[in-house]
Amino acid sequence: MTATKILRPVIVIAVLAALGILLWFATRPPPLVVQGEVSANRVDISPRVSGRIAKLIVDVGDNVEASTVIAELESPELTAALHMAQAALAVSEADLTRVNSTRPETIDAANAELAAATADVTLYQEESTRQARLITTGASTQAQVDQTARNLEAAIRKRESAEANVRLAVAGSSKEEKALAAAQVEQARASLNQQQVNVSELTIHAPISGQVTTRVAELGENFSAGAPLFSIIDIRNPWFTFNLREDLLKGRKIDDGFDIVVPAIGPDRIAVKVTMINTQGQYATWRATRATGDFDLRTFEVRAVPVKSVDGLRPGMSAIAAWSER
Repeated sequence: MTATKILRPVIVIAVLAALGILLWFATRPPPLVVQGEVSANRVDISPRVSGRIAKLIVDVGDNVEASTVIAELESPELTAALHMAQAALAVSEADLTRVNSTRPETIDAANAELAAATADVTLYQEESTRQARLITTGASTQAQVDQTARNLEAAIRKRESAEANVRLAVAGSSKEEKALAAAQVEQARASLNQQQVNVSELTIHAPISGQVTTRVAELGENFSAGAPLFSIIDIRNPWFTFNLREDLLKGRKIDDGFDIVVPAIGPDRIAVKVTMINTQGQYATWRATRATGDFDLRTFEVRAVPVKSVDGLRPGMSAIAAWSER
């Protein structure tokens, strides 16, 4: 009887405690479940120049590495422009060589004229000396002496002109002409470089490593500059995006971790880390439902990345997280 009296209140207390625990669990609000999706970088590849598709190397579903050639275009116009630029450069370089050089025959002719002018000066100097002696004896007139002096002066000026012609022949063109010819060479070289770049753009390379998800290009089809040819998604570096009201971000910060489940992969939890919390536009504002006692709430994008690599993640897959305030 004594043991029964002792056990009875203990049992009652245990039953009441169990009922209290059940009531607590029953009245607890269910955990908030938020849904996001898997995202990844997507690059739409377009040519920088117009051309016709000459070769397609990849197709939808192919995995490519960065800088891999994925297509080749052809453009007769760009090829012709390249040849014209090459010819223009050759012409300008030849003109620069011409400006910076002088033919030996030109220098020889100028030296010959100088020698003839020097001989004339010597001749008229001797004639002037002879006339000076003759006029003292009366064998010559003053007019003859003056004429000889004028001939000597003219011969000296002709020799100076011949000397200048020799210097001009040796020096070649002026500094301004040489500078202009050099500038024309640089201009032609720059034009050639531009045409070479344009022709190189006919070969399309993958800008990132990833998987080809879209192919618009068809063999033989013409595409203008900027028209999309392929789309590549970087499936090696996916992330998860959740759009949440700002009142659900209490205590959350960059580098926080939480677990998610991707139904398309399986029930296993995936550990992720927050890398970005960024506000959305005004269009994503949660409007207050009451005029008083309530307020508008902005929507924030929460981006997270897997802590460890997860196989099978594809952009667009749903991601489920049991969200709670920190």
